[in-house]
Amino acid sequence: MEKACEWAGSLTGLVGAGLLALNDPVISGWGFVAFFLSNLFWITVGVRRRMPGLLLMQVGFTGTSVLGLSRWLF
Repeated sequence: MEKACEWAGSLTGLVGAGLLALNDPVISGWGFVAFFLSNLFWITVGVRRRMPGLLLMQVGFTGTSVLGLSRWLF
């Protein structure tokens, strides 16, 4: 499960970065959705592997993902 979360976190993070880099008003906001999913996968990895540094970083990034989502949607 940890390896699957690691790969899923990496891939969704890359997709999120790519979508935001497109700077397209229609689809770029989906990058925040991808980042949010990536954060959840990486939080799972951090908890299961007992990696507090990774966990702290991903909790912080989750906050920026939520901010981006809220600004995109509202």
